[in-house]
Amino acid sequence: MTAVETVAVTRIGSLRAPDAGQRGTIGVVTFPADEVGPEDVRITVAYAAICGSDPHLAEGFFGTEVPIGLGHELSGVVAELGPKVRRTDLRVGDRVSGNFVRFCGACQPCQDSRQQFCEHLGDYNRPGMARSVVWHESQVYRLPEEVSLLKGCLLEPTSVAVRIADKSRVRPGDRVAICGGGPIGQLTLQLMARYGATSLTLIEPIAERRELARRFGARHVIDPKDESLEDRTGEITGGAGFDVVIDASGSRHAVAGLLDIAAPGGTVVYGAMYPEDYELPLNLSDYLYRKELTLTGVFVSPYTFPRAVRLLDELDLEPFLQSVFDLEQAAEAFETHVGGAFPKVIIRCNDLADDGAERAGRR
Repeated sequence: MTAVETVAVTRIGSLRAPDAGQRGTIGVVTFPADEVGPEDVRITVAYAAICGSDPHLAEGFFGTEVPIGLGHELSGVVAELGPKVRRTDLRVGDRVSGNFVRFCGACQPCQDSRQQFCEHLGDYNRPGMARSVVWHESQVYRLPEEVSLLKGCLLEPTSVAVRIADKSRVRPGDRVAICGGGPIGQLTLQLMARYGATSLTLIEPIAERRELARRFGARHVIDPKDESLEDRTGEITGGAGFDVVIDASGSRHAVAGLLDIAAPGGTVVYGAMYPEDYELPLNLSDYLYRKELTLTGVFVSPYTFPRAVRLLDELDLEPFLQSVFDLEQAAEAFETHVGGAFPKVIIRCNDLADDGAERAGRR
């Protein structure tokens, strides 16, 4: 294989810009195919989901030299194994998903149980919204038989929700609020419900997303456009505040007020990607001295993928699988994503037979 069709940013700019001349553009570009190294796996990609971070790449968040290949939430079928692959559980034809970053395992952060700071994190960061992708064997996870390829492309966002749950240190009975009703917020909400969270609340301006949160276990929802966040928090928690507050919105308009709804001694997790130039106003005396809040964030998802794989058939993922476009329709798919009518938009990169889908349908 010498070339591979890949969805890419072809012009830098916001995908939401009202002026078409200033708007970022998405297209299908032919890139040189990566060679399969000794320990590599070539995957024929079945599905690749659009992540909320993808429009940030169009805005130049990670550089402005186009074309910029996209896609890190994917599933597919093993097409080729390198001659020195040591995995005994991988065969050509296996249905897989995986982690878009490779942790080298040899640098000091990796050896010190801090893989997220791996010094070689970008070495295998290759676009997966493509006909095929080559990853190191350590990045690849087999899908359970009962999990379809379509559902399997949600492994990576599920891993992020697991990572957020890890960082929250939530306990059964903790009062939990989540800001942002996109896929990460909704998946995290499902996990919080499983942890035994109480007063489980979603903060979200879009009515359909608030209703979806109720399906996933939210006891309360707040519309921040029409309701006072502090007043509703007082009503829901009896004036105590939330023990765990999670931001999954990435919105500069939403994040500042979250410190005020956290209970004294609570934890606030900033679990999204934020504008590089945004600086959160933080009164150290109020929030860290008097309230003793713990503030933390999420970068990538080390140590979560094995658990995320096991959760794929446990979580309610069907609402995220309703909007699927073919690779040739990538521009339309991104327009639909930006429009927000669906909680998730997915691109079909190859039309592959899926025994897992058939088995799941027979259950």
